[in-house]
Amino acid sequence: MTDHDWIAETFTSDTGWRHLETLVDIGDRMAGSPGEHEAAEATRDALDAVGARDAQLEAFDVQGWVRGDSRIEASDTEQECIALPRSPADEVSGELVNVGYGLPEDFEDVDLAGKVVMAASNVPSWFDRFVHRREKYYYAVQAGAAAFVFRNHVEGCLPPTGSVGTEDAPIGDVPAVGVSKEVGARLRRRFEGDEVTVAVECEAPEATSQNVHADIGPDTDECVLLTSHVDAHDIAEGAADNGAGTAMVVELARTLATREDELDTKVHFISYGAEEVGLVGSGFDAERRDQDTIGSILNLDGVVRERTLSFNTHGFDALDEVAERVADRFDHPVYVTPEQGPHSDHWSYVKWGVPGYHVASQTDSDGRGWGHTEADTIEKLEKRDMNEQAILLTDLAVELADADFDVSHKDPQDIAVALEEEGIAEGMKVTGDWPY
Repeated sequence: MTDHDWIAETFTSDTGWRHLETLVDIGDRMAGSPGEHEAAEATRDALDAVGARDAQLEAFDVQGWVRGDSRIEASDTEQECIALPRSPADEVSGELVNVGYGLPEDFEDVDLAGKVVMAASNVPSWFDRFVHRREKYYYAVQAGAAAFVFRNHVEGCLPPTGSVGTEDAPIGDVPAVGVSKEVGARLRRRFEGDEVTVAVECEAPEATSQNVHADIGPDTDECVLLTSHVDAHDIAEGAADNGAGTAMVVELARTLATREDELDTKVHFISYGAEEVGLVGSGFDAERRDQDTIGSILNLDGVVRERTLSFNTHGFDALDEVAERVADRFDHPVYVTPEQGPHSDHWSYVKWGVPGYHVASQTDSDGRGWGHTEADTIEKLEKRDMNEQAILLTDLAVELADADFDVSHKDPQDIAVALEEEGIAEGMKVTGDWPY
């Protein structure tokens, strides 16, 4: 194979796209569900088929959650909503209070005890950081709210999903539901200040999830982790979040198998289970893996949404440099940011100082866009973008696995300091995610 043959083969490959179709056609891939198990098995088989070795599943326990009916009763109306995963089953009533964006200051100097609190899914452009859904939920919980209503900011009658709960208490404290932008506007206009009822029906059985593992390259102690998550929320196909990431893992296994003689370090592929409910699969792996043997982690979560890749590098300068070098080689724009990003599976390792990327698509949308709604479908994605991105990511993985590439681990306290300086620590402490 010449230097350019692999590029042509990758640009015309349909391996990754076929696997994406397999995943979205399964339907419900909620953590611990039969669909998630089917997706993991299909991913294991796909990795084996493209030439990865030792493709296997590793099971672990997870808090299950099965959706039932939910509703908001306001006056003599019933407003459409969906439960947020890991909401407890309950029916409560209280005065509806809208707290706007749900920024930390929006919960100050306001009586929320016994109230039904509604907050938007986005943050304003002038605010200096992202405020996660769970942070808003736990501000409401700490203020004594009876229930939480998460209002989408994206038009289209799309109620958003997304889990609540913590690692220590995986089922949340108060019932939580998502409503569309339109329903949220109606609730605020007609019923703010009135008593409303929030009712959630669900089950929380014991369940198992699984991580998918496979290898390419020499059998070295050190490895590069190339990762994604295979689960998705039950209301959607989960095409962009994160079927595309897992499909890309399969595509990269195929490309790296053709360039295996260029790898000085083993590339270990993991498609995690149960990411959407608290990074459970990656946390399970991180606790059992000698993290000193991880050269770096390349985590794909949100790729293919748009054409330009975004690399979150967590202050590891060498990772910035190699991503930009690969982009220059192909004359392809990328967006690189050194900021901390604690909201995907790389974080289970990066928080302890492992050099890591979170790779997604750079978009103009505010927040998740179609993500975490029923509109996260394959028709929003393009095969061209998958194949172009696979070319860049293949070359990046080869560089990360090169014996001459070196990036040092950080002291975990350096990560903690960066989180404090970037204003992220405050929210992590509220949600129970602060590990230091």
